[in-house]
Amino acid sequence: MMVVRPERRDIRIIGYHLGRILTGLSLIMLPAALVGLALGEWNSATALLTGVGITLAIGQLAEWRLATRSPLTLAHGTVVVALAWLLGSLLASIPILLSGHVSGVLDAWFEAMSGLTTSGLTVVQDLDHLSYSMNLYRHLTHFAGGQGIVIVVLALFAAGSGLGTLYAAEGRDERVMPNVRRTARFIFRVALSYLVVGTVTLTIALWAAGIPGWRGLWHALNLFIAAFDTGGFTPMSTSIGYYHAPAVEAVLVVLMLAGTVSFALHHQLWMGRYRAASETLETRTLAVTIVALTSVTLVALAVAGSYLDAGGLVRKGAFTIVSAHSGTGFAVTSGTLLVSDWAPLALAAVVVAMGLGGMAGSTAGGIKAIRVAVATKGVLHDIRRLLLPESAMVVTSYHAGRDTILRDREVRGAMTVLLLYLATYLAGTAVALVTGPWGVTEALFESVSAAANVGLSVGIVTPEMPKVLQVTYLLQMWLGRLEFFAAFALVGYAISLARGGA
Repeated sequence: MMVVRPERRDIRIIGYHLGRILTGLSLIMLPAALVGLALGEWNSATALLTGVGITLAIGQLAEWRLATRSPLTLAHGTVVVALAWLLGSLLASIPILLSGHVSGVLDAWFEAMSGLTTSGLTVVQDLDHLSYSMNLYRHLTHFAGGQGIVIVVLALFAAGSGLGTLYAAEGRDERVMPNVRRTARFIFRVALSYLVVGTVTLTIALWAAGIPGWRGLWHALNLFIAAFDTGGFTPMSTSIGYYHAPAVEAVLVVLMLAGTVSFALHHQLWMGRYRAASETLETRTLAVTIVALTSVTLVALAVAGSYLDAGGLVRKGAFTIVSAHSGTGFAVTSGTLLVSDWAPLALAAVVVAMGLGGMAGSTAGGIKAIRVAVATKGVLHDIRRLLLPESAMVVTSYHAGRDTILRDREVRGAMTVLLLYLATYLAGTAVALVTGPWGVTEALFESVSAAANVGLSVGIVTPEMPKVLQVTYLLQMWLGRLEFFAAFALVGYAISLARGGA
């Protein structure tokens, strides 16, 4: 563990590894810059190349000046990861700031944080006329953040120590392969495989919907990235409602579900172990909650008469629940959900779906299905223990890759994170109620969307929102992506430094 009062050696270790991550993050801007150069979008290309230069220079300078062979502990790693998401998103905002489509540094930082955390909330002005290369860059931030910033570094740079520690510090404890480098490369292999199949399928669906040629391919690529990485950015301000295409929506549903499945389960399926999908507690929990919340939504919308035809009801209701539960944030009706058009019970189902999130070890955010399942089993375990004789031995087990006995520490851990998410949802709601004219429903909806990294909106997130609320949502996206503990480590470290640790 890191000493209570950090020393200069600790700062050197943290700075060196932070520089390595920033170096990797700088390369995410290059493909979009090349597209800008190829299309003659000089303003966007120079903005992106400026971002590459500044981020790369800072990363390389930190690596050069702070190079060290001292071991990276998990405590160091959590601080590095927390800083990487804060500083990395700030540096990633440079091209967005220079694009001229945001009003200032805070808006640009918000957009970059939303992209990297795969939240999908946007404050870009005149999105429909944003350049092709800058729009692609926004979606590439989803690709980098969905896999994980540390995963990007692992995949790009095989050499070096401490990468496994950083991988664990980023909140990923699954190792689908014998070591973290092979795990990182497997994750990228899965993502690239889906990239090819998903983009081709979406291109065909978009051509059929009347968007042919290279423009259809460009839309397909961006939509794939946002769907599989459960991000929610779209090239057009009206989100998926722009396309008016059931075939496009159907393909996106499959991709969103693929994105909300853990990479560990992808590995099982990749190896032909199809029974793993039905045996795993987390998969069953996710399936039950999606079906239940979809049913509630469809009934509520049908009773309220929100949609007159069954096709529109199923398309819009079911698509929205999958989009919310997977943490994607695509809106099929328009750019925002109108509270007046949706029954209160249907809106409540969407909020619950957003709050629950997808599977651990996936690109989705939220509480995660495994924590919901473990917490539920823990409660049922305690009820059984109360009802049975005191001499009875009560043992509860579950299947998560292998049969596992439920331990008290696992229940406590799941309940702790669950309560932290609930507290964050409520805190964001309170800030919105204090700073704006919105009601509880709208405030709670937007807060859950930000903290669970979803991106669905009822219209609160705009370039005109109060700055205090914007900072609140930015911090919620950061906390939700880190699942709190890395952020807590950074705060504790900063307090130690302020007390004279270094």
